[in-house]
Amino acid sequence: MGLIMTQSLCRLDDFKDNCGFGLIAQVKGLTSHKLIQDAIQSLTCMTHRGGVAADGKTGDGCGLLMQKPDSFLRTVVAETLQVELPESYAVGVVMMSTDDELRGKAKSILEEELANQGLAVIGWREVPTDNSCLGPIALESLPAFEQVFIAPGDIADEQKFTARLYMGRRKAEKRLETDDSFHIASFGTNILSYKGLMMPVDLPGFYLDLADERLETAICVFHQRFSTNTMPKWPLAQPFRMLAHNGEINTIMGNRNWSVARTPKYKTDLLPDLLEAAPLVNRTGSDSSSLDNMLEMLVTGGMDLHLAVRSLVPPAWQNVEDRNPDHKALYDYLSMHQEPWDGPAGLVITDGRYAVCTLDRNGLRPSRWVMTDDDVITVASEVGVYDYLPENVVAKGRLGPGDIMSIDTQEGRILFRDEIEDQLAARHPYKKWLNEGRFAIESSFDTDSIDIEGTLSREQIKTYMKMFQVSFEERDQVLRPLAEGGQEAVGSMGDDTPMAVLSTRQRNLFDFFRQQFAQVTNPPIDPLREAVVMSLGVELGREGSIFKEQSYLGQRIGLSSPVLSPRKYYALKNNEYSEFPVQKFDLSSRWHCGLYPL
Repeated sequence: MGLIMTQSLCRLDDFKDNCGFGLIAQVKGLTSHKLIQDAIQSLTCMTHRGGVAADGKTGDGCGLLMQKPDSFLRTVVAETLQVELPESYAVGVVMMSTDDELRGKAKSILEEELANQGLAVIGWREVPTDNSCLGPIALESLPAFEQVFIAPGDIADEQKFTARLYMGRRKAEKRLETDDSFHIASFGTNILSYKGLMMPVDLPGFYLDLADERLETAICVFHQRFSTNTMPKWPLAQPFRMLAHNGEINTIMGNRNWSVARTPKYKTDLLPDLLEAAPLVNRTGSDSSSLDNMLEMLVTGGMDLHLAVRSLVPPAWQNVEDRNPDHKALYDYLSMHQEPWDGPAGLVITDGRYAVCTLDRNGLRPSRWVMTDDDVITVASEVGVYDYLPENVVAKGRLGPGDIMSIDTQEGRILFRDEIEDQLAARHPYKKWLNEGRFAIESSFDTDSIDIEGTLSREQIKTYMKMFQVSFEERDQVLRPLAEGGQEAVGSMGDDTPMAVLSTRQRNLFDFFRQQFAQVTNPPIDPLREAVVMSLGVELGREGSIFKEQSYLGQRIGLSSPVLSPRKYYALKNNEYSEFPVQKFDLSSRWHCGLYPL
């Protein structure tokens, strides 16, 4: 399938999902097999939210991500491998080629990289499966499934153990990036995944573990995938290693680019060799998998799960007048070091202790929750996804735009938005840092600079307009209404101008850039009526490691817009702040060097 996709016009960086999702958690942390059965029933009830192939048996992908079923794994490992698992261990679910030679190579490389991190592989267990429920399309690309069990060696701290697991996995993935069949579905000390291209009702029919009553858990995240304009693949079935996502990340190109730009700044004691794991975010998986990569890296690097989620998918805060000032300062600080991964996005997340659900600031994906008298809470795209009795419901509600809720199965309680944000805002004096470090640039009546450097005569304006290829049409139909009426010109959506890259005429540089439109499932955003979720604010200043929150990282120059008036430009250029020195350099092309100098 990978060969087919690379030979077509399909873009591997353009995978998007629209899906059904949810989670079930026992608030007190009590494990049961019934919770898994209810999760599978919930998935089955949301079959209409997923894609189905023409064979009627191959889905776009579905799966479960659960809190590690410790007692079950200890039992089956003792039965199949005749070894006893240590007190602390990790388990990974690995998809590999059905070819014995390729599979053996993949296993040896993974074992080698884990050994380089000081970790020891206890053994491999073949995951029992039954292919009879699969459709022919799913069977064509069916991988082999094995669980790998890893001991921490001499590492006593679980955070360090998790960090070494991450580095070993990433180095193995990089060495095996040409093997399309190799994929690690889950890999950690507290979680376990079962996913694939079967129909939801067939999950326990394919994965025999799921039908085993000894398999018990207290948290189960589930997902039914509808892949938008892409081909289904086994690795792209959700949930991923931490999350399941309903919606699209429409800022995905910028998010991926920023992750590359910031990689050298991600410094944390837990991952001192993080650069060796780059790229940290994939470009060939779905937008959801890229978000999962980013969240996993932040949490593995030592960031609190709730803080990582809120930094990646923040609520609206810039233009909300009644927002708690401390909460607003928190998000203001985080925005200086991490841009939002904007949806629409509904997310369900687990690290094995917490079960988290959140919506992005637009809130364009449904997320409803119900709690029953047995302390089981269910969050899903719709209500009534499994057979609980109405009289057993003790509480219910829904998540609104920017909302978050978290079930802490270790302490046995539910955290809602205000409590989570209170805890995060109390970590540091963010408001004080911003008050002391935020500098404002105000335009002045300094006419000298403009007279010396910025004044253009009428003839110079004409010359520059010709140089920048401002046509009569643009000047008359676009610039004139802006200047005379202060409003954008009204025109039709049609654009029959040849693409700049195919044009025989000399085209403006900006013509080579085209706006990327969201998928048809997303309504257009009205910048006036929905100003609460929109901002053009820009921060100028150096960035540091988001893992090390310090006061000097709040030193920025804040601008309300990236478009500067001449007076504000000269005020910025002539600023008197020692923290923001100004350097001027020439951007002119030198023709004798060519466009691509060696």
